[in-house]
Order: sequence, then structure tokens, then C-alpha cells
Amino acid sequence: MRVIITSATVGEWMPSFLKMNSLYTGESHRLKLQFHQSGVGMLATAVSLTKMVFEDKPDLIIQAGIAGSFDPIYPLGKTVIIKDESLGDMGVQEDGKWKDLFDLKLEKSSYPPFEKRKLANPWLEKFNLLKLPEVSGLTVNEISTDPNRIQQLIKKYNPITESMEGAALHYICRQANIPFLQIRTISNYIGERNKANWRMKEALENLNETLLKYVDKLYKIN
Repeated sequence: MRVIITSATVGEWMPSFLKMNSLYTGESHRLKLQFHQSGVGMLATAVSLTKMVFEDKPDLIIQAGIAGSFDPIYPLGKTVIIKDESLGDMGVQEDGKWKDLFDLKLEKSSYPPFEKRKLANPWLEKFNLLKLPEVSGLTVNEISTDPNRIQQLIKKYNPITESMEGAALHYICRQANIPFLQIRTISNYIGERNKANWRMKEALENLNETLLKYVDKLYKIN
């Protein structure tokens, strides 16, 4: 089974790489594991993932990263898995309202790869081996900081996490029919810009601990 772990930056998976490189990379008869850096944001991620999909033909792609959270129900440092993604800033702000591609009739709400305006992950039942909490994600090009804008996004999409790459993964893998997971650990709450209140170190540690547990379990069943 060929598995690729991808992140926007190498720092997000480097601790796992250092521990797993000698165990699962190379020509293991059970698992062939690769690590991939996509770059930051939807554009870089879309290009690099598309190239990787056609060149390496993976059986499973795991996007691992940190994320902001809209809801304090999940504490900082908590690791979750994304069940569906929405596009949070592709549209227009008009008459005090946020209108996305579907409101503007530029895209049909259930035209592939979308389902009811979302990019859902249909492979969770099979691949959520650790039974991580399944939550909705929102992908943006501009990190949300304005309180009014944040409330608009919550009301419209009801997301838990915000990232800059998640929707690209969901879009590409649904189009290419490749199983995928998006694993995120919460490092901060949306709108909080005082990084002294963030839990970046803890989030990265927990993210990589989860990756190690996941790959070990995947290895044992393959």
C-alpha cells in the first residue's frame, strides 16, 4: 500500500519522518510511505498534489497540519479529522452578506466533486482507524480575523476548523477517486492573534503522535 503524508510545511510532519523513516519508507512489502510538502495555500497545494497524484499514484493520501478552531468545544491541542470542507472566501461580499459560488449560481451545489455545497470525504468509515472526532472544515486564502466576518462564516458553514489547504485535498482526491484523510490538530482559536495564547508546540507534538499511531495501525492491518 502506497501512503503519502503531505503538509503545507515540512515542520508539520518532520517529527514523524524522523521516527518513521527507517520503519516504513522504502520497499516494505506491507507499506510504502512517502512524505510530501505541498506549500502553503490552496493554489500551491492544488498544483503539487495534482502532480504527485499522477506521478506517484498513491493508495491513500494523509494531509496533516495544524488549524484554527471556531468552537472552544474542542480544546487547543485536540486532534480531529475533517469530514467535509467548504470554500470560505470564494465569492463576493455584497449588501452586508457573504455570497459564495453557489449563491452566485456560478457552481451547482451537488455538481461533482461537491455534495450539497461541501467537499465531503466518502472514505472516512474505512480509513478513520483511530476513530478521531469528525468535524467540518473551512478553507480560506485569507485567515479570518474580523469578528463580523467570523460570525458570517460560522452562520453560513458551521465549521470547526479553518485551514488554507484542506479544500484542495478534498477537491483533487474526490476528482481522482483516491482515498484521503485530513488530520488537523487545533493550535489556536479563530480571531485570536496573540500568539502567546496559541499552543503551537503542543499541537505539533500531538499531531505527530497521532500520525505515528495511525501509520502503526495501518501497517498492522496491511
